[in-house]
Amino acid sequence: MDFKAIIAARAALELQDGDIVNLGVGIPTLVVNYLPEGREVFMHTENGLLGVGPTPAPDHVDPDLINASKLPVTQTVGCSFFASDESFAMIRGGHIDVTILGALQVDTRGRVANWSVPGKPILGVGGAMDLLIGAKRVIVTMSHTDRNGNPKIVEECTLPLTADRNVNVVITDLAVFKVEPQGLVLTELLSGATLDEVTAKTGARFDVKLVETTTG
Repeated sequence: MDFKAIIAARAALELQDGDIVNLGVGIPTLVVNYLPEGREVFMHTENGLLGVGPTPAPDHVDPDLINASKLPVTQTVGCSFFASDESFAMIRGGHIDVTILGALQVDTRGRVANWSVPGKPILGVGGAMDLLIGAKRVIVTMSHTDRNGNPKIVEECTLPLTADRNVNVVITDLAVFKVEPQGLVLTELLSGATLDEVTAKTGARFDVKLVETTTG
């Protein structure tokens, strides 16, 4: 698997039966394709669908079925369609169990920056502010470093914080971190990564309580 698939597959293991889950832009949209067999979760997209199914094959795309990232999706049996205002009422009302978001930076406290300054050709804030505040649990999925090799896990975010809320889990192509009251805790190594590699590519302090090492 490529690094995005590795991250998405690991994130899928965090979901439990019955969860209502919102998937953000980028790597999170892949999670629906890696749900463990028999795991029943209900995928939500803020443009108005509860019951998002796996990504369709190119010859089975319905142009009327897209997610908030404008990517084609399928629908599951029993799905519900609604207006975007009702969708955000679900988010702001605390009815989303889990949101999985991409990020540009995560700080040592588990706070996220996932949008940038105006004029830059990257993501706007979108619904991330609402999701970070309204979802019961937040999982971040992202590459461990940026395109220039700089750490994306840092002591202090240099980009604008999306919200002051700490996330629960950070999953990269190298590792899994839990966010505890004392800060980041490394719990897993992924894709053959070593502790030395993760330490070298992480710009923030973290504790180590390795539970397992996963290869992908």
